[in-house]
Amino acid sequence: MDRLANTVRPYAWGSTTAIPELLGTAPTGEPQAEMWMGAHPGAPSRLDRGTGPRSLAEIIEADPEAELGPGAVRAFGPRLPFLLKLLAAGSPLSLQVHPDLTQAREGFADEERRGVPLDAPHRNYKDANHKPELICALTPFEGLCGFRHPAETADLLEDLGIDDLTPYVDILRASPEADALREVLTAVLSAEHHAIAGTVERAAVAAGQLAAKGGPHADTYAAYAGLAHHYPGDPGVLAAMLLNHVRLQPGEALFLGAGIPHAYISGLGVELMANSDNVLRCGLTPKHVDVPELLRVVRFEAGDAGVLRPEDIGGEEVYDTPVDEFRLSRFVLAPGAAPHPLASATPQILLCTAGTVHLHADVAGQPADAPAELTLAPGESAFVPAGEPLTLTGEGTLFRATVVA
Repeated sequence: MDRLANTVRPYAWGSTTAIPELLGTAPTGEPQAEMWMGAHPGAPSRLDRGTGPRSLAEIIEADPEAELGPGAVRAFGPRLPFLLKLLAAGSPLSLQVHPDLTQAREGFADEERRGVPLDAPHRNYKDANHKPELICALTPFEGLCGFRHPAETADLLEDLGIDDLTPYVDILRASPEADALREVLTAVLSAEHHAIAGTVERAAVAAGQLAAKGGPHADTYAAYAGLAHHYPGDPGVLAAMLLNHVRLQPGEALFLGAGIPHAYISGLGVELMANSDNVLRCGLTPKHVDVPELLRVVRFEAGDAGVLRPEDIGGEEVYDTPVDEFRLSRFVLAPGAAPHPLASATPQILLCTAGTVHLHADVAGQPADAPAELTLAPGESAFVPAGEPLTLTGEGTLFRATVVA
């Protein structure tokens, strides 16, 4: 097992305080949006096995089967198939969707054939992989996830009292569910910016007024008004009004599968995803929005946000998701609890988020120069190669990311 040194990404939407507070470090005044734990080429974690710091990507490349296990290599190739993050949203992220595996492969191959540079601002597909993801709240966490039922959205929009929204309200009430969602989203995102900016502003003002009055939808209206404050005139604000507004409490999670429109608004969480950069944006961003490709990828299905709560399996609280690239669980270690054995045939990244957790290696199975014990404080993490047994002790909370293979 190896302690990881991780990179914090300073995206503009990041909180200036949430990650420093968890790490127990002084804020720099700059946004600290994400801390990456894994072997992503953009910011691989680093570790030291006695020969100097090396990236986790280099370690895995040197001996994939020893680090990842034969099963993971057979399933996903000689690379770590997931990326674990701390995510701290101080302001809303872009409204976005991710492609499924077939769409990602086809889209990537098409852009490669057409010679679209990987760093081109209008490029949609950075790789040939899908990007399902899971966000688990560490603090109260606010976001948007999936389409609300059209009739409920029609009521919310009608209560804003904006004449420009009446055609959308009529479509949402009269058309079949999938057709209604597709037609309204297409109309919103295809409109000329100057023509729709005024509608966005009027809707935002009305939403703020309804939020101030209270009532069962006050939080939802406040969220819409907040989005417009950060992205004035952006048609993505109206697109966001089609989605479920959700508030997670610590320990609750959301799974974002292919084609599900979503955005994170505020809060600190642990995020686990397949190792991909494929994002198609729907708005709330100055970046490129490819409306035709977006409409090809979006799943026009309504339902609730699907808040996940973990299932306790022998002291390990597991977040059940329908993907094999990753599996997220957590251990809440109480004072005086018995040591918890932890072994896996696949690689693991362990992240402490509260208290102090001790990782005890099986010394008999370790190289002579390997540490017999690592102690993790909040924000600290470790990589555990496949097949390496260890035991957990301490008092705190530990998240475990691994592979289903």
